[in-house]
Amino acid sequence: MSTGDLLHIHPTELKFPFELKKQSSCSMQLTNKSDKYVVFKVKTTNPKKYCVRPNTGVVMPGSTCRVTFTMQAQKEAPPDMQCKDKFLLQSVVAPDGTTTKDITSDMFIKEDGKVVEDFKLRVLYIPGNLPSPVAEESDEGCSPSRPSVFENGNQDTSLLDAVSRSLEEPKEKSF
Repeated sequence: MSTGDLLHIHPTELKFPFELKKQSSCSMQLTNKSDKYVVFKVKTTNPKKYCVRPNTGVVMPGSTCRVTFTMQAQKEAPPDMQCKDKFLLQSVVAPDGTTTKDITSDMFIKEDGKVVEDFKLRVLYIPGNLPSPVAEESDEGCSPSRPSVFENGNQDTSLLDAVSRSLEEPKEKSF
């Protein structure tokens, strides 16, 4: 089940490309299915190993929020590439106009009449040193601040072309 009554969560498993001594990231998208403000908080069983941004936030009615999970570089591979780490995403309805600064841990205390939705996310490692379409999609999904396609659907390759040319030019001139 990928959804509660408040948030639709995609994907429901966190797939990290795994390479020794390399940091890796993946992301998930939260979509508010309700007509109310929803606040969320992310917890993990291994807080020293992961960085979550944002780890708390507000998702306004009908809108979405991308959460990026970064795993610190690992010195050794786990047996059979299995990971026992988990994340817990908690969400709860908040008053209209709530901002990230208004979020407190008290909001997530389960009390009479208050519904706090809990969703557990498991962690999977995928080989990061092999060319894999899954790994490439994960990398692209983790860089929402760098759009590669304009609103009209055309890709912006001018910057890539300019950088490629500038990298090629010094090599030709140095010979």
